[in-house]
Amino acid sequence: MNNSNNTDSEKKSALPKQDNLLSVIGLCSRARQLTVGSSMVCDAVADGSALLVIEASDASQNTHKRLCDKCSYYKVRLVQIKETCETLARAIGKSGAVAAVAVREKNLLSAVEKQLDIRRSNGEI
Repeated sequence: MNNSNNTDSEKKSALPKQDNLLSVIGLCSRARQLTVGSSMVCDAVADGSALLVIEASDASQNTHKRLCDKCSYYKVRLVQIKETCETLARAIGKSGAVAAVAVREKNLLSAVEKQLDIRRSNGEI
């Protein structure tokens, strides 16, 4: 019986840490505190509801420039993660591709920033 407990705890610790960020982004989506899609994200940045913008690594150059310009002008933090548009879409339960999302709630923002800080300390960002 102890042997099976060891394997269970080993399986739990073997989960990749990088998925924690995607899990928190998924939680934001389920809480309906996430704006999805680059055009909707740009609108949220302009109207002041976006607190943090997260961009997929394979977003187009045009999308990247548009997000950078909006976030710079309205002083909203923009973070590019290493995940692709498809991975970001799966994290929030969408099919297809999602180039960018914006967090709109401050308590969930702190959870996302905590995961981003973990990635930064591990050299992943």
